Amino acid sequence: MDKAILTCALTGVLTDPAQHPVPVTAQQMAAAAREAYDAGASIMHVHLRRQEPGMGRFPSWDPAVAGEIDTAIRQACPGVIINLTTGVVGPDISGPSACIRAVRPEIAACNAGSLNYLKIKDNGQWAWPPMLFDNTVDKVKAMIDVMKETGTRPEFECFDVGIVRSVGMFQKAGMAEHLEYNFVMGVASGMPADADLLKLLVKYREPGTIWQTTLIGREEIWAVHQATADLGGMLRTGVEDTFYLPGGEKTSGNGQLIEALAACARRAGREVASPAEARQMLGLQDAKFHGVAAVGLAA
Repeated sequence: MDKAILTCALTGVLTDPAQHPVPVTAQQMAAAAREAYDAGASIMHVHLRRQEPGMGRFPSWDPAVAGEIDTAIRQACPGVIINLTTGVVGPDISGPSACIRAVRPEIAACNAGSLNYLKIKDNGQWAWPPMLFDNTVDKVKAMIDVMKETGTRPEFECFDVGIVRSVGMFQKAGMAEHLEYNFVMGVASGMPADADLLKLLVKYREPGTIWQTTLIGREEIWAVHQATADLGGMLRTGVEDTFYLPGGEKTSGNGQLIEALAACARRAGREVASPAEARQMLGLQDAKFHGVAAVGLAA
């Protein structure tokens, strides 16, 4: 079986850095990335947070922030692959588009369909006001077109089975050339983190395509991480997705989570891919074509 490519989801958004071990500044992001890199992560999935004091839980779409964080991570982690977030509610994609153009990441998330994004408390109250995470076909196409400009590979985020099946249609319609699936499991109103369901998702993707899982939850997700490793998928974890280790203990940061993910790979008989190996396996361009320095190179 192929070597396992590990992704670290470094920070996410909305979690409060005053309460959780989530990095915010460029220096913190670089340090968190290096910890994950040393544990075996080849890819860093990057969210951008606002840098003003007290505002670190909120997302930023400032291209200058994107550039500072991208540069700091690349300097800390030679050869690393950057996967940039793009998720926004509503049709305006100017923020993520500007950030993609500013840093030319190797990979960027492309949310491949809409979802009623819901969570209910035990007392019957909504955890937040019910929200539609809208990703129409026009919005998806516009995002893919920006990625084509910058030589960025779309990673299709799939929140339910219908979205998984839609991704193949994007290719048939000429919207996307390369398909790479990310099965997002554990969102309360999306697909559960379930190993039996995962087998079906792998079956329903387009044949021969690359896939990984994003598993959101506590210690129960680790059995599904093991199933991902056993089935040959790419593996992802980080404090965006969970604060819990396989035994139920809280993690001190991304390094411990990536170490546990690497252990899943090795139990499946798979070694962990280096950044250079991951780049070759995914068919990505050399690192010199990505990052802030590459913007001038491409101009």
